[in-house]
Amino acid sequence: MSAQPPPSRPKLVATDVDGTLIDDAEKISDRTRAAVHAVVESGTPFVLATGRPPRWIAPVSDQLGYAPFAVCANGAVLYDSAADRVISTAALQVDELKWIAEVASEVLPGCGLAAERVGERAHDAATPQFVSAPGYEHAWLNPDSTELSEQEVIGEPAIKLLVRLAGATSREMAEALAPKLHGLVDVTYSTTNGLVEISASGVTKASGLRELARHLGVPHDEIVAFGDMPNDIPMLSMARHGVAMENAHPDAKSVADEVTATNVEDGVARVLERWWR
Repeated sequence: MSAQPPPSRPKLVATDVDGTLIDDAEKISDRTRAAVHAVVESGTPFVLATGRPPRWIAPVSDQLGYAPFAVCANGAVLYDSAADRVISTAALQVDELKWIAEVASEVLPGCGLAAERVGERAHDAATPQFVSAPGYEHAWLNPDSTELSEQEVIGEPAIKLLVRLAGATSREMAEALAPKLHGLVDVTYSTTNGLVEISASGVTKASGLRELARHLGVPHDEIVAFGDMPNDIPMLSMARHGVAMENAHPDAKSVADEVTATNVEDGVARVLERWWR
């Protein structure tokens, strides 16, 4: 595993948010903010690649003092935060959602379901964007959730289906569920706390980042990417230089070209500063 950067500056910087760019208090340090601004001021695109939906990008961009493009919902949404505009989406269709729900109830008895939807803007009053069934136990504070019946949750296309089973680990859930879905959808997780995230076939942070790189006119093999969890693995593997955080999941570390310091020790900034000072 290389401790040195590639010989030339990357032409695009992409980073995960939670556990990577922000610290455990969801703050961006002065050092990390300065490193990001150095990238942006050089003319190099700096983008976010996150499991977060578009409506959760503003707290990050407000701290950065910069409104980046973002790959959201694990690759299902490309979002221009400066214009508050959704560029593209890749959704699970209703028949897929119903099938996944049937498989999940069989393989993970007692699990709860929730779905992410998206409108044309981050906050679209006409579109309830996070909907959950009565049996869904939230893995984190989610005050913008709308509770519906399970049939209503899976009754409209969704950019991501979430399966929650309190008391289980996310790895256990993914290992039980993924084989039953036969590779027809993408199964991943961004927390170890009993939550699996399901996207349409082939939709990952890597696929979203490739599409965004094309949109920005950057070859996808000129990217440095940062991440910490299994949902970052496709992106870390695809990038010219994939960097995992010291606090990262072992599976993410195993595919990275480099392991940097933790998210509370400015791990992203430490790498960026080797190219941009």
